[in-house]
Amino acid sequence: MGKSHRRKAGGDQFDSSDADSVSSVSTGFSELTLANDTEYVNSQEFELEKYIDALYEKRFITLLSQYINSVKRGSTKEACLASRAIGLLAITIGAGSSAHEIMEESVSRLSQALMSGSDSLKKSSVLDCLALVTFVGANDLFETELSLKTMWQVIYPKSGPNVGPVKKLPPTVLAAAISAWSFLFTTVSSWKINPDNWKEEISFLSTLLEDNDRSVRIAAGEAISIFFELGILDQNEQVDTDSINHEDLKHGVLAYMQSMKAKILFKANELSVEAGGKGTDKKNLNDQRDLFQKILDYVQTGECPEISLKISNKHGFLRASTWTEIIQLNFLKRFLGRGFLKHSQDNELLHDIFDFARDNSESLSSKEKKISRTEGDKGRTQKMNKDRKLAQERKRGHFIPREE
Repeated sequence: MGKSHRRKAGGDQFDSSDADSVSSVSTGFSELTLANDTEYVNSQEFELEKYIDALYEKRFITLLSQYINSVKRGSTKEACLASRAIGLLAITIGAGSSAHEIMEESVSRLSQALMSGSDSLKKSSVLDCLALVTFVGANDLFETELSLKTMWQVIYPKSGPNVGPVKKLPPTVLAAAISAWSFLFTTVSSWKINPDNWKEEISFLSTLLEDNDRSVRIAAGEAISIFFELGILDQNEQVDTDSINHEDLKHGVLAYMQSMKAKILFKANELSVEAGGKGTDKKNLNDQRDLFQKILDYVQTGECPEISLKISNKHGFLRASTWTEIIQLNFLKRFLGRGFLKHSQDNELLHDIFDFARDNSESLSSKEKKISRTEGDKGRTQKMNKDRKLAQERKRGHFIPREE
């Protein structure tokens, strides 16, 4: 008999080897289909995210446009609220391309509102807004200086193009304007500084130390503290004296700054021991004495005061240990009001600006906490005694640095 051929059972069925081959092909086909489907879904999700981002961007720009419109054409109350909303928008978004877009869209219109209007309250709100959007959104010194120049023309109108009679700002508005300008001015520390560019500001601020209103004197003193910290009045390594071309001019600028320093320190010494008359606001007076004493101490010792605020057990303390940080802190506290604590806890921008330290006392025993408090009280008592002694010396006409 010839070679027998076994017929496959059922005629149309495969044996096990054929089944494995088909399974392999099916699996490969399924995986390929799944991969294609997944890629398609991911692509669609990406497109959807783009549309959502674009929609959010459109709503964001629409809101910004409406706010700016309210600043330009709205009532005083509406303009103040809109200015605040723009500032809050910048703080909430934080540094980046969106913040820069806010700045680009709003700066020119805010500047126009400042120059064209005469409403003091509106000016104050717009100044705060301009300072904030530039602080968060500016990419370079040029953008910052443009806003600083605009703000300075409000504080010192003679620096602007209009030479006609100008309505004097009320003291509270002038103080707030200087505070906003100082807040933005703190950012110039990132760049080399030509002292010749800031002679006018230093000169005018020094005259404000003799203003009749104490809040103006305090605001001017805070601004001057930045000039000391940046080394403009002391000519430290941050100051770009090489950018002053002529040697005689360079010596002239240095001599001018030294004379201004002497004038400012003389006045600061007076303000640090000013006596309060009948009906004097004691808190305001104490704030003035404290500020100018700290400025004198800083010039003499190089030690800056430190502020420490308890934020929460989780976030610990917010610490400000330079004049720059203190002025930024004071401005943001004033602008954010009751919202400052929440922003300090959750806002990444504030975490980028300030140092946060955990509260280590949570892990101390009751005895250790008591010892810590006792040592702290003892240190404060010694400091108060030293301050009292120095104040008595200054009242007798002696200006002396603190002992270490």
